[in-house]
Amino acid sequence: FSVIPWVGKDIVRLAWGGYTVGDATLNRFYSFHFILPFLMVLLIGLHLSLLHEVGSSNPLGVDSRSLMVPFFPYYFYSDIL
Repeated sequence: FSVIPWVGKDIVRLAWGGYTVGDATLNRFYSFHFILPFLMVLLIGLHLSLLHEVGSSNPLGVDSRSLMVPFFPYYFYSDIL
């Protein structure tokens, strides 16, 4: 990231926690490594709930509401597995 004009060195210093790799760098990357899976699960859950509530795009204009199966008892367990 240090080759990005104007802000690259600041990004590297922020990620490293200083001008060299040290304890702050390891703590930041370990924290990021620990939090990232939880953030991904949260975003995937949000995406699934919005997709099942709103539905996906329908370019053909077919009424798909009559064919819908409720999310909770039917798809919830298969998504969890």
